[in-house]
Amino acid sequence: MTTDHKPRLFARDTDIRAIGEGLLACTLPRAAWTHEAHLGACLWLLSERPDIDVDAEIGTIIRRFNESVGGVNDDMQGYHDSITRTYVAGVRWFLSDTDETELAARVNAMLLCDVGRRDWPLRFYSRDLLFSVAARRGFVEPDLAPLP
Repeated sequence: MTTDHKPRLFARDTDIRAIGEGLLACTLPRAAWTHEAHLGACLWLLSERPDIDVDAEIGTIIRRFNESVGGVNDDMQGYHDSITRTYVAGVRWFLSDTDETELAARVNAMLLCDVGRRDWPLRFYSRDLLFSVAARRGFVEPDLAPLP
């Protein structure tokens, strides 16, 4: 996880919706599945798709997408449950406190705050625990601080 990465911001709400819809339909190009796309799709799912139980379905959604673009979900690569669930908690926390109303403005504000940082989960987890097989395969409680 890098700490000095400048996020790529979104110009339009439709760009974020297209990422979310492409994720669900497994039509998003693999190269478009960036850190920013992960967080934008999560915010979109939580705020605009009440028909989807993000907590129950996010793992299946991301694993299915990874496999659809030739990715592998195993002990070393692909879906990481603890990182994903940490960001889901962070996106929810951000949504509870933002004044932004437009989708792109909300996503961009989130990407520019602490929650949007690539190293944000390391505020809650030691590196060894976060990158363990157990944390990748299932949610592991943080060892440094509780999630928001």
